[in-house]
Amino acid sequence: MIDKSLIENLKKELAKVLEFLKNDVAQIRSGRASPALVENIKVDAYGSKMNLKEVASIMVPDPKTLMIQVWDKGLVNSAAKGIEESRLGLTPNIEGQNIKLVIPPLVEERKRELTKLLHDKLEQARIRVRRERDEVWHKVQELEKEKKISQDEKFRAKDELQKIVDEFNKKIKEIGDAKEKELM
Repeated sequence: MIDKSLIENLKKELAKVLEFLKNDVAQIRSGRASPALVENIKVDAYGSKMNLKEVASIMVPDPKTLMIQVWDKGLVNSAAKGIEESRLGLTPNIEGQNIKLVIPPLVEERKRELTKLLHDKLEQARIRVRRERDEVWHKVQELEKEKKISQDEKFRAKDELQKIVDEFNKKIKEIGDAKEKELM
């Protein structure tokens, strides 16, 4: 009999992939200011890379503006540089120890770019799902080679793996569809 922990571990790993995707997709701006847009931007701080939310407060004074209050004055320029390098197309305005980001309305060309970025992120998630499935499938094949499971059990496991992968791919598609609707 196939070890159920293989399946449970696969589900846990795929849940992590989904959670990462949700956070990643939240960073794609849709024309409205949201802390999720910038909170995971990497900033050079204290000799390592840290998320912006770990070195600053992120506030939304109005729907088109983000105000970032960097706690350590020495990190303001590093935070601004991280924002500029983030592919979000935002220009940081440094005001003392704060960084102001004005979220411009999305033009059609930028919407297409962001949609393309979204599709890239979705495809990366699907690739990670397939990679996780392949690892488990390889373990199942090893079990069969070692005569620990029968060929029938191997193929039942393959079917179960495919059901799980299909379920997670459906969730990935739902996340993508919701974000694409938000972008358009």
